[in-house]
Amino acid sequence: MADDEQQARPKTLAEKIDRLFKTVRRSGEPEATYREVANTIVARGGAISASYIWQLRTGVKDNPTMKHLQALADYFQVSPAYFLDDEEAARIDSELELLAAMRDADVRAISLRASELSPSSLRLVHDLVERERQRERDQQSAGRSDPDEGDGS
Repeated sequence: MADDEQQARPKTLAEKIDRLFKTVRRSGEPEATYREVANTIVARGGAISASYIWQLRTGVKDNPTMKHLQALADYFQVSPAYFLDDEEAARIDSELELLAAMRDADVRAISLRASELSPSSLRLVHDLVERERQRERDQQSAGRSDPDEGDGS
């Protein structure tokens, strides 16, 4: 499925939970295990099992109670609306994308340097990043796995 098509259609509950597992963690740490998530939720007064979390993440189960959604949202520090409202999910996904990028040391270094730029210079940097992201997406769509191959630069 093309990247644009995947972004256009609403994500399933399983995809949203998977995204949280992959994204919401500290730099250098592996993603949480099902048992860690379940134990934390139980310690906070909730009730959920590691196997049920796995079932939700893999799509085996897709109709959790509101209490389960609230507990997962609390654990991953997102609004419960992430699971229920496609617009809110898209907004939070954008924040999660930024969070994942900020874990990268090179991105942090660029971000720190950019914080000293004027608003007009920041717009130029933003535009450059967006053009490069689009160029890489176009190259991936064309079947090239390495975004630097074949552009002559």
